[in-house]
Amino acid sequence: MQEVYLDNSATTPMYKEVIEFMSSIQSHVYGNPSSLHRKGLEAEKEVKHARNNIAYALGAVPEEIIFTSGGTESNNIAIKGAAYRYNRKGKHIITTPIEHPSTLTSIRQLQSEGYEVSFLNINEDGTLDLTHLENLIRPHTILISINHVNNETGTIQNLSHIGKTIREKNSQAIFHVDGVQALGKLKIDLLESNIDLLSLSAHKLHGPKGVGALWVKKGIDLHPLFQGGDQEKKLRPGTENVAGIAGFGKAVSLYFINMREHTEHISQLKNILYANLKDFLEIKINGPSIEESAPHILNVLFPGIKGEILLHYLEEKGVFVSTGSACHSRRPDPSHVLTAIGLEKEETEASLRFSLSSFNTSGEIEYASQAIITCVQDLQELMGRGGKP
Repeated sequence: MQEVYLDNSATTPMYKEVIEFMSSIQSHVYGNPSSLHRKGLEAEKEVKHARNNIAYALGAVPEEIIFTSGGTESNNIAIKGAAYRYNRKGKHIITTPIEHPSTLTSIRQLQSEGYEVSFLNINEDGTLDLTHLENLIRPHTILISINHVNNETGTIQNLSHIGKTIREKNSQAIFHVDGVQALGKLKIDLLESNIDLLSLSAHKLHGPKGVGALWVKKGIDLHPLFQGGDQEKKLRPGTENVAGIAGFGKAVSLYFINMREHTEHISQLKNILYANLKDFLEIKINGPSIEESAPHILNVLFPGIKGEILLHYLEEKGVFVSTGSACHSRRPDPSHVLTAIGLEKEETEASLRFSLSSFNTSGEIEYASQAIITCVQDLQELMGRGGKP
């Protein structure tokens, strides 16, 4: 049976070259990067090389890259670190109700500690209301945290307009961007968008799990959440995960060599998948139109069908998809993202997310399309309803 993996927003398969490179690092470069002897210097060199690769891909300075254990930790360090450092200037934070759980839970914790939080209005396509943002920013607003690409719907926020609005209304406010789903899929212009903090993750780009990064703009000071050694400018103390960091750097270098080709390939596959499904099924896209969403994410509503049941039907045919964010996939609650853009509970439960990568092929998409159509029609028949001819 053929297997087609379409849950790449949750995680991506690693490059073969990254696996081999990490294996070599673990076997031969086993020193502590903080040690002064040759083995330590070898490890430090690999960490430095990865830092350079990621900085180059972002158009940043290597010293601005802080390695973490992943996007969740990067979001925590950025949000709490900024809030605690700059709370003398104010305690007002702005975000959206469709952020990743690691952002929302971090901000809710701050809210429980006395910080004031404002949630932006969201349009039906998942984009934030820029006029509302302009009206919400105050002199004592210290942090605005926005997800560049929504992990469930693929909604792209206009960072350039958002950053410009923030600078015009309060030039001292910190602008944090969760760029986990955007890295390698969209161009991230740090300067034009006036970004101060950017969260990244390796395993969304064919790198290893458990490794991430936080870009901290020069001049931005964060309060450390952990205490220990001096590693990563004291923001992430502890011995570095050398193999993981090296794998992250390798994955970024491999992906960005042909980033445009990868993006075009993924976008074409998404278009094929959507075209195939709408020819035979009554479906609705959740979020922005297929042309305006991120190239790798397609969230589809199948009216009258339980998404979780369809997911398991597809699994039996070797097609792996998702009902939404992997962080909350085992909870019975409806998707907070789909709810925020206006879907009823029944509609959120009838939705599936298909997320692609450069590893997918047109043959896989054709196979997956037919599997989805067959499974939906079988379920409709079981429920006593016919599918679209």
